[in-house]
Amino acid sequence: MTLSDSDDISHSVSAQDSQALPVAAALAIVRRWALPVAGVERVALHASLDRVLAEDVISPIDVPAHDNSAMDGYAFDGAMLAADAPVLPAEPAGSATRLTLLVAGEARAGHPFSGQIRQQECVRVMTGAPMPADCDTVVPQELVTCVEARIAFDAGRLARGANRRRAGEDLARGRPALAAGRVVRPADIGLVASLGVAEVAVRRRLRVAFFSTGDELRSVGEPLDAGCIYDSNRYTIAAMLSRLNVQACDLGIVRDDPDALEAAFRTAAHSADVVLSSGGVSVGDADFTRRMFEKLGDVAIWQLAMRPGRPLAFGRLWPGARNNGDCPALFFGLPGNPVAVMVTFYQIVREALLAMSGAQRGAPWQFTATATSPIKKRAGRTEYQRGIAVRESDGTWRVSPTRSQGSGVLSSMSEANCLIVLAHEQGDVAAGAPVEIMPFEGLI
Repeated sequence: MTLSDSDDISHSVSAQDSQALPVAAALAIVRRWALPVAGVERVALHASLDRVLAEDVISPIDVPAHDNSAMDGYAFDGAMLAADAPVLPAEPAGSATRLTLLVAGEARAGHPFSGQIRQQECVRVMTGAPMPADCDTVVPQELVTCVEARIAFDAGRLARGANRRRAGEDLARGRPALAAGRVVRPADIGLVASLGVAEVAVRRRLRVAFFSTGDELRSVGEPLDAGCIYDSNRYTIAAMLSRLNVQACDLGIVRDDPDALEAAFRTAAHSADVVLSSGGVSVGDADFTRRMFEKLGDVAIWQLAMRPGRPLAFGRLWPGARNNGDCPALFFGLPGNPVAVMVTFYQIVREALLAMSGAQRGAPWQFTATATSPIKKRAGRTEYQRGIAVRESDGTWRVSPTRSQGSGVLSSMSEANCLIVLAHEQGDVAAGAPVEIMPFEGLI
């Protein structure tokens, strides 16, 4: 990051003193700062699931390795489909387009036909069997009549080259099979295995440290004192991070104490590429987090035009003194309310973590549904309401907001199966109007 980057953040926030920063503007700044981490390692193919490819996977072979049959049938020289091609005598009930061939042998997957065929001959082939020499067309077995070693079929129902898979049709030798930046999926592992490749180069896992702040927080298993609550945010953050296959480090709960906060920030920045905290970024008198930032890094506290998730701190933290050779960690200070933590993570943080992991950029999937009831919305901010989407019998979707939309009601996220995305300029939504929804499947 350059000085101008830091100035951009400060100026952007200063210019928004009387107006919260739009989500799109915040994302544009985050994208400039979220640079891929260095570090590449080679891992066994079976250990590559959900890792990010650091290099293109180049096919060392043609796939398929040879021309082969796409189905069970009979392979022959397609030149005999021509109107002037010589034919054997047709069956009594046949016509001039009915072609009759002698069966010269058989080919199965792993057992090719090694002989030579003559004119008016064919070879019985099974799906995947190599195409015999001088054969380029396969007639499916269900289209032929077979008497002893002779088949007959309507030549007008086939085109030359039908039902043949060419060598290299799927992947050609020397061409990329998978591109760098791809998050490896199960189908990708099977694809690479089909090339005979045993290892792939992947980016090292992103290191993410996280903690919660607040004197009122207690960990699961501890007794609750008067006025205290259990800390759910660390558990939610840990689960969300696990879906991104990063190396997550839980630093626990940090009290509202300047020295404790500074020590936690230093430790996190020293051990991680990204630091996440929850709570302590609002304007309350007990929120010490903002007091650390001038000392520890280049961090701005934004008021986002977003609901839930209005307060968000973003920037970088230095593990020690500036310019001492240490690399700063990217920092996100998330709100304290549980729903706001999840929404800001999925709308702001997730994309940054994927970019820093070297993954190809891709926005979460959205599609249109019909609102079943009116939705109140104030123009001038982006809202993410929790929704329950149902697919109708005609294939269309309808969506209803959950019973509560409070940013502290975590049960609404558990009840929902999507977010209703209401755009910055959008106002109230009438029942029956179209809305965009972001399904949790594949996201959460």
